[in-house]
Order: sequence, then structure tokens, then C-alpha cells
Amino acid sequence: MYTVTKRVEISSAHSLRLPYESKCRNLHGHNWIIDVTCQSETLNEDGMVLDFVKIKEIVGKLDHANINEILGNGINPTAENIAKWICDRVPLCVKVSVQESEGNTAIYERI
Repeated sequence: MYTVTKRVEISSAHSLRLPYESKCRNLHGHNWIIDVTCQSETLNEDGMVLDFVKIKEIVGKLDHANINEILGNGINPTAENIAKWICDRVPLCVKVSVQESEGNTAIYERI
């Protein structure tokens, strides 16, 4: 099994839809650290699991953006949902870690 992990740092904003009072309901920003892990039993014709550039392109869609607008109305842009959104779009992705601040990290893994 081949495994690659790409770390991407982005800055973006979001506001959470919560049923309780929270300052996170207001539009606010983070400097996110996102780790994307992909796996494959075989390498492609270029000798790669997946070009790191492809991962950066997908995660880069969130950079300097309002994540609420990128994910769409039906998805509350929590770190957990952001991790799944990325994993669903990156080929061969098995795990995404989204750190929104020091000490706060969400991980989505395909089982």
C-alpha cells in the first residue's frame, strides 16, 4: 500500500449555524492547517499515488473564501464537515485532518 499526505495551510472564514448562542455564529476566520492522506495499492503511470498539485487545487478552493459559500447552504461548515467535503473530492483520499486553531482538530476517515 502506498500512502501520501499533503499539508496545506489556508486562511478563510465561516459562520456556524448553531441552535445556541455562540460567537462562532458570527462570520470569523481561521488559519487552517489541513492534512490530506491518499492511498493506493498501485502507482499511476507517473509513479505517484496522486500528484500533490491535485490535492492543493481542491483544498485551495477554500483559501481566502467564505467556506459557507463553497460548501453550500445544506452543509454547516464545521471542521468535521469541511474534512468530509475535502475527502469526497480528492481521488483516493482516505483521511483528512482539519485544524482550525491550536488544540482544535477534526478528522474524517474512510473506513
